[in-house]
Amino acid sequence: MRLTAFTDYSLRVVIYLAYAPEGRSTIAEVAQAFGISENHLTKVVHLLGKHGILANTRGRGGGLRLGRPAAAINVGEVVRLAEGGDAPAECFNHAGSGCALAGGCGLEQVLGEAIGKFYEVLSRYSVADLAMKPAVLEKLYSLRQSKVA
Repeated sequence: MRLTAFTDYSLRVVIYLAYAPEGRSTIAEVAQAFGISENHLTKVVHLLGKHGILANTRGRGGGLRLGRPAAAINVGEVVRLAEGGDAPAECFNHAGSGCALAGGCGLEQVLGEAIGKFYEVLSRYSVADLAMKPAVLEKLYSLRQSKVA
């Protein structure tokens, strides 16, 4: 299964915030650290905030932080939320499927089982389990520290 860029960015944001100095950051800082668009991150942050994974504060002194402890944020939950469903193929949408085999072949069952196993593994881990190496953390947060100095 290939994750969308939206899911990739969602995971990056929660991991970044889990290790961020003072436990908070801004969209601009996260975008700069990963070299990605602030506009894309705004959509990610909005979705994660709407579902309580992030606590987003607007205005001066605002920013982003995890909405609950990293150990309470399940990786499978973040991926499921960001992916927006479990439809890896057109045949999973019986009502709007253009596939002549929809609902009549074994592929739907096989893919459904595979997706179930995929999420089963992801659901065994929390964001706190995604340990970061000190050298990576130092590099990741160096941009933020150089802005402050």
